[in-house]
Amino acid sequence: MAHILNDISRTFSEYLLIPGLTTKECNPGNISLRTPLVKFKKGETAPISLNTPFVSAIMQSVSDHKMAIALARNGGLSFIYGSQDIETQVEMVSKVKMFKAGFVVSNANLTPENTLSDVIALKERSGHGTIGVTDDGSSQGKLLGIVTGRDYRITRDNLDTKVKEFMTPFSKLVTGEFGISIGEANDIIWDHKLNCLPIIDKDQNLKFFVFRKDYENHKANPNELSDDNMKLLVGAGINTRDYKARVPALLEAGVDVMCIDSSDGFSVYQKETIEYIKTSFGEHVKVGAGNVVDRDGFLYLAEAGADFVKVGVGGGSICITREQKGIGRGQATALIEVAEARDEYFQKTGVYVPICSDGGIVQDYHMVLAMAMGADFLMMGRYFARFDESPTRKLMVNGNYMKEYWGEGSNRARNWQRYDMGGSENLKFEEGVDSFVPYAGKLKDNLDITLGKIKSTLSSCGVINLDDLKHNAKITLVSSTSIIEGGAHDVVVKDTRNTSN
Repeated sequence: MAHILNDISRTFSEYLLIPGLTTKECNPGNISLRTPLVKFKKGETAPISLNTPFVSAIMQSVSDHKMAIALARNGGLSFIYGSQDIETQVEMVSKVKMFKAGFVVSNANLTPENTLSDVIALKERSGHGTIGVTDDGSSQGKLLGIVTGRDYRITRDNLDTKVKEFMTPFSKLVTGEFGISIGEANDIIWDHKLNCLPIIDKDQNLKFFVFRKDYENHKANPNELSDDNMKLLVGAGINTRDYKARVPALLEAGVDVMCIDSSDGFSVYQKETIEYIKTSFGEHVKVGAGNVVDRDGFLYLAEAGADFVKVGVGGGSICITREQKGIGRGQATALIEVAEARDEYFQKTGVYVPICSDGGIVQDYHMVLAMAMGADFLMMGRYFARFDESPTRKLMVNGNYMKEYWGEGSNRARNWQRYDMGGSENLKFEEGVDSFVPYAGKLKDNLDITLGKIKSTLSSCGVINLDDLKHNAKITLVSSTSIIEGGAHDVVVKDTRNTSN
């Protein structure tokens, strides 16, 4: 007969955190939510860490370039969905990498012989207000001048006027020398009251632009997740079918980390995919894998070379894998076992492989429970699908604004590559549903509230960072009666939605 596990498959709602000693040090201003994203060796730091312990789910209805930009600016990271053609996914990754952040390669360039009509067309096509004028019209050509909206007036100037007649010439530009730091570039901008600083090499070739607005935006988003050149970090989902074509294209676009997207990661196909990536492109190329729900699944992927492992099967709000196939495990139980395996693997090998809890989050406090149980970071779909930045439509449903939200295993997504079992047949049944979630507004406004709750909870637990939480938090099981006790009860709650002064 089959192996029967007698432990109960439990969810986050069956647990509570017990308060610890809140010291004067345990105030929100001292609490750090920084956490490793990818594996590292004992005594070293992770090559990539998150400033906010959240990544957005690899889903059509959640993670496109707009979500990736918004989340990275707030300290997290998006895995742009892979259930689309390679070219479109690559374009989304490129848009994130080119968004802003320090040294920006100019993607809007003309020659002095172009006309005002060309300037207007390029501005409409690219969305860029600053145009580099180079000898050959390329982003790396000899810089001869720049054009901004202050150099012309469409209502007055002739559209056939050549750029060289109205551009700000090189002789009047303040420039920075290639190799200076972003701090030095910003000092020049402030000292000379500039909006834009061209960076040139010794031969006067244009290398980058540095913009004042990027500095101001960065100050407004202190948790921004960016690389050494202050370019936003972005991830991408891949599958076990077309990875030999998809991965090189994503790397060329500048993707920082990838993740194999599957409802069942305990698979030889994921091992083969990881081994191909590491052999072909090197250990510095980062790829996560999953999903798994037990020790065996984690160890299989960790030993295959995964840079992080996702935990969770069937716990997502739109996932019906458990209902359809009877496969899965309560998210809390799965996470606890995998975290124990992760820690034992670290003690044995000296390699720490972060784990990502994917699914099962209903309340904000579940996020803290997941991390106390061992998760290094969380992947969420429903949470992010509610925001303006998600790629779906906002609709009025029964008098309330809603956002569309569907699973990658749904008929709407038709993402059969996510459910690779070696055959060639397409998806025959659904493992996800098509649904709505209540519209919640802007990502930043909601995320700030959530992070405030998390920091307050850590303070009540008497810890100031997530590593302390994992090692020192106390967790208790709760009865069904105590769950009822935890909410408002034995009172009539006032409805204040439509009251006035």
